[in-house]
Amino acid sequence: MKYRDIRLRALEPEDLELLYNWENNLSYWVVSNTVSPFSKYTLKRYVENSHKSIYEAGQLRLMIDHIDDKVSIGTIDIFDFDPFHMRAGLGILIANDEYRRKGYATMALTCLTDYCFKTLQLHQLYCNILANNHESLDLFKKIGFMQAGVKKGLDKNFRWLP
Repeated sequence: MKYRDIRLRALEPEDLELLYNWENNLSYWVVSNTVSPFSKYTLKRYVENSHKSIYEAGQLRLMIDHIDDKVSIGTIDIFDFDPFHMRAGLGILIANDEYRRKGYATMALTCLTDYCFKTLQLHQLYCNILANNHESLDLFKKIGFMQAGVKKGLDKNFRWLP
């Protein structure tokens, strides 16, 4: 899938080292709900199984390549794929600061949402974004997502957080 300056492509074995670095970068864990590191072995098996269809695996991860620079700048995911209810979650990572705030995430999300609605025939897409992640909130709102709710937590005294 291609959209102007970027293209979305399937995972390749050569992506293993890059995925290993991104998945184990602690600064991404809070936004990706990761709670423990990934081994190279686990990621290698994930890449080896990435040929399975979204109907079989329930998810799809694509690399985001910058065409002119010939470099992978991030990943975009479809997760929690539910073909019965025709919905799925989306997640995106633009890993290098040099490529952030230049419209590449918007291009990737636009391309993937088109794929989800036109090819997979989904009726609903959603994402989970921290309330203080204004960049991501703005990004998803820009392409038409609406905030449907706020997940509330409890403090250490079991009182609802504002």
